[in-house]
Amino acid sequence: MAFSLLLLIFIYYPVISLYIFPPKIDKKIYSKSFYIEIPKINVRSQIISNVDPFNETEYRKALEKGIAHAKNTSLPGEKSTTFLFAHSSDLPWRITRYNIAFFRLPEIQKGDMITVFRNEKTYKYKVSDKKTVWPNEVNYLLNTKKNQLILQTCVPIGTSLQRLLVFADPL
Repeated sequence: MAFSLLLLIFIYYPVISLYIFPPKIDKKIYSKSFYIEIPKINVRSQIISNVDPFNETEYRKALEKGIAHAKNTSLPGEKSTTFLFAHSSDLPWRITRYNIAFFRLPEIQKGDMITVFRNEKTYKYKVSDKKTVWPNEVNYLLNTKKNQLILQTCVPIGTSLQRLLVFADPL
C-alpha cells in the first residue's frame, strides 16, 4: 500500500506542483517578437508562427518551445481569426517535456484580458466565450473569416479527450 501511495505521488507531483508553485514568468520572452500574455493564469509564452495543426510531428516539435499559431489562420491585426494552441499538460511523468502554457486555460472566464505582442505592436483581446468540443470538430480552425482570437488546449488535463476553445474579441 505504501508503495502504491509513493507511486501516485511520484506520478502526479508535477501536476499538483503546477497549482501549488506556478511557474515563474520567463523575462526573456520580452525579447521575442511574437508572444502572448494572459495575466489571470500567469501566462507569458513565445508563439511559434505557421505551425500545421494537422501534422502531429510538426506541432509536437513546436509545442516544446511555446504556443503554436495555426498555419492558414491570420496573424494579429489582420482582421480575421488568429488560432493559437498549446498543451494543457502531458502524461504526468512527461509533463515537463512540453511547454504547458495553457495548463490553467480552463480558469479563463468571459471578460478576462489577453494580450498578444508581435513585431513591437500590442493587440488586446477580451474573452467573449468558451466551449468544449470533440477533436473532430475542426470547423473553428477552418472557418476563419471572423475577426477574433481563438485559444485551444486539450481537456481534461492530462488527456486529449476533448478540446477547450476560448474565444476573444479584439479591443
